Amino acid sequence: MDAIHISSFAPAKAKGFEKVNAEDFDLYCTALSALRWRKLGGKITMCCDSFYAKFYEEIGFGDIWDNICCNIADDLEGINPKMFWAGAKILALRDQSAPIVMIDTDFIVWKLPEFGDEIIAAHREEISDEIYPSLSFFGAENHIIPDFSESVLPLNTAFLYIPDDDFKEFYTSQSIAFMKNAVDCDDYLKYMVFAEQRLLAMCAEYTKTPVKTLLDKDLLFFPQDSFTHLWGAKQAMRDDPELREDFLKRCRGRIQTDFPEYSYLIENIEGINR
Repeated sequence: MDAIHISSFAPAKAKGFEKVNAEDFDLYCTALSALRWRKLGGKITMCCDSFYAKFYEEIGFGDIWDNICCNIADDLEGINPKMFWAGAKILALRDQSAPIVMIDTDFIVWKLPEFGDEIIAAHREEISDEIYPSLSFFGAENHIIPDFSESVLPLNTAFLYIPDDDFKEFYTSQSIAFMKNAVDCDDYLKYMVFAEQRLLAMCAEYTKTPVKTLLDKDLLFFPQDSFTHLWGAKQAMRDDPELREDFLKRCRGRIQTDFPEYSYLIENIEGINR
């Protein structure tokens, strides 16, 4: 099964950063995510912009993917990168041929799910006004199909499998139209998670495309044998040096044991912030 990772520097650039700054735990997770997918028999491509393509080559990550494809526009095709910081995921997905898997770089698959005619997402999310408000929140000119269901629970896309091109094209076109026509504002959460996660669920419900999930949303903080998603653990590791070092130690051990030919990645990652 073909899969993609996505990296875009546009959101960081919009905040004033001039170069890619990646944390060690993120890089370890990125490497293990790509290498593990290939070990499971799949091919994986990094879809990125020119900033990340240069960065990955400089730190010796060029060989962890089957291919690095510099096909993400540096300006996200005019989409506001502050509001839609994950917009590159939708643009990259649009340009793929289904069936296709999209995996966040902080998500590792240890055991493959069964692929079929169903969409597969990481997990469902609850609807709340703080994150997923009523559709009226986005105004009258929001390019949202009136018949979309507001009750269907959003789908987290840390892992997303789409089985056919018709659905992929419908979902990505709806999401991109919403992002390009949104009125610029300082809401950097509600708009993005709607365009990426709630629209996905709405499109699936509207087209009657079956969906299954990998994880139970109520058990996300419990140990998972088949998948690893850093998610909220990132901030925990920033706040707790011992927790961070424990995670890094386990990552180094996993690379040395499962992927000894890539042990050079350890020195590359450790040397970035020296």
